[in-house]
Amino acid sequence: MSYSSGVLLAVDIGNTNIVFGLYEGARLAQTFRVETARSRTADEYGVLVGQMLALRGFDTTRISASIVASVVPPLTDVMVEAIRHACAREPVVVGPGLKTGIAVKYENPRDVGADRIVNAVAAFERYHAGVIVVDFGTATTFDCVSPKAEYLGGVIVPGVQVSLDGLLARAAKLSRIEIAAPPKVVGRNTTHALQSGIVHGYAALVDGLVGKLERELEFPCQVIGTGGLSRLIAPHTERLKIVDEHLTLEGLRILHERNAM
Repeated sequence: MSYSSGVLLAVDIGNTNIVFGLYEGARLAQTFRVETARSRTADEYGVLVGQMLALRGFDTTRISASIVASVVPPLTDVMVEAIRHACAREPVVVGPGLKTGIAVKYENPRDVGADRIVNAVAAFERYHAGVIVVDFGTATTFDCVSPKAEYLGGVIVPGVQVSLDGLLARAAKLSRIEIAAPPKVVGRNTTHALQSGIVHGYAALVDGLVGKLERELEFPCQVIGTGGLSRLIAPHTERLKIVDEHLTLEGLRILHERNAM
């Protein structure tokens, strides 16, 4: 059914956060995020969804459709059941059999995270050209799409927070810091040195990998960043000039539109 007269609830279940988007037609009206908690039950998530909607002035009866992408398999069915209870709707779940408009050329297509396909859908829909999507999440991923709308694969790197947590766990003299840009690349104290490594280190990683990917792909690419830390890292790169924090939610909206009956 069409959701043009109602509100679409798009849900992106990540390893660190679950992001919810409320679409009125093609307009993203509201977003909210909660910590990914594997121990929560469907009832608890159902209450949480209802409360979050109420806080933003959306009655659950306004939800006419829902779509879910998940990289946390134990939570997929939990969230589906929660949405059934909270909104009385049967969500579409991103997975095999869904019409995406993207040909997946991965050796085993089932190994590709749902979020990576959703990002590819949104990015290709925007440019209809070769695209590299850089997603700063629990992992930092680089996903390559050809001008023929083929998902070719990409690169997976430990995410910013994961890398920092790993370092702090093994270095007794280092303390937790705010993830922020330092005054200069050369850190004059331990906090600034760590911040430089995180911000400028990942910026250099982005520029280096994008260059290597483009040389291997042999076609020009638009490069787009997304994810929670994209706006922090992107200004310090040379190749990442376009940032859309809600690219995954937009991909979910597009996928729902393509698969609505």
